[in-house]
Amino acid sequence: MSWFNRKKNTVLGIDISAAAVKLLELSKTGTRYKVESFAVVPLHQDALIDKNIANVTIISEAIKTALIQSGSKVSEAMVAVSGSAVMTKIITMPFSLTENEMEEQIMIEADQYVPYSLEEINFDFEVQGINDNNPEMVNVLLVASRKENVDDRVEALLKAGLKTSIVDVESFAMENAFALLSAHFVSSTEPQTVAIADIGSVMATLTVLHDGNIVYTHEHGFGGKQLTEEIQRRYGFSYAEAGLAKKQGGLPDNYIVDVLNPFKKSMVQHIQRSLQFYVSSSANKSIDSIVLAGGCALIPGIDKLVENNLGVPVYIANPFINMTLSHKIKPDFLSNNAPSMMIACGLALRGFD
Repeated sequence: MSWFNRKKNTVLGIDISAAAVKLLELSKTGTRYKVESFAVVPLHQDALIDKNIANVTIISEAIKTALIQSGSKVSEAMVAVSGSAVMTKIITMPFSLTENEMEEQIMIEADQYVPYSLEEINFDFEVQGINDNNPEMVNVLLVASRKENVDDRVEALLKAGLKTSIVDVESFAMENAFALLSAHFVSSTEPQTVAIADIGSVMATLTVLHDGNIVYTHEHGFGGKQLTEEIQRRYGFSYAEAGLAKKQGGLPDNYIVDVLNPFKKSMVQHIQRSLQFYVSSSANKSIDSIVLAGGCALIPGIDKLVENNLGVPVYIANPFINMTLSHKIKPDFLSNNAPSMMIACGLALRGFD
């Protein structure tokens, strides 16, 4: 299975997250993109465990439902594995080698780079450019993942009637989608360092990009599920009822002060802590701005709260800001899901590379 193989045909981007399957179909005319179809189908909270698929059938049924809801007729899809399930490494190889010779050499030396046998992994590589220190060498990005991480996703798509054209990595898809956003808030001609805080249902991922390229990623367990569980505990709801009340409102008057505000404060602290990990790992790159992505980015006022506490400009991710919409897309529904569609968007964009 290839991460870097380029496809020319328009395909679907499908993001399988802990809370939902998100499907997005894009088309392109000239330099403009158009949202042709999209769908978000909630998942049972145990369908994914630690970003690994626990039940392929549940995932495939959700993908089928997303296809029906979206009305998409596309038969190929891109999907991604979690960054925590992937090992990436920059290695140097002689400039003179062909791609086949590079592959042969990587396979011979794989045990130096990957702590698993070749039978257990899928791997791919991409030449990044000439090595700065030695013009006779090239930098090669090696990406490897345990086979089950890839195979489960391919099987889920296959059971839903889709062919998997590319398996990407979530952080690479995020980087791809970020390229659409950067023009809207990176006004300086100097290289900017931007942190994307993607806070979903169970996982918070900080991706730091310098001049549009990933320089740091960090994942830890925190997300909107904790707010749902607190609503459930405090008001005696089922988990499903709590999730619905969180989105639709109608909670008691004390909800904002006693439940939502403490969660927002906790969210700010988690972003702050992740940024501290980044700063301690980086000698000279301070953060110029923060982009909030994931479902938690839609919490009212969270952008201003993060901005006031961290002292840098904060933006809510919307990869569709310059796109046209097909007649079947409901703009409000799309904008309400936009921050959590970054990975699906980054995957769909691969169809035009």
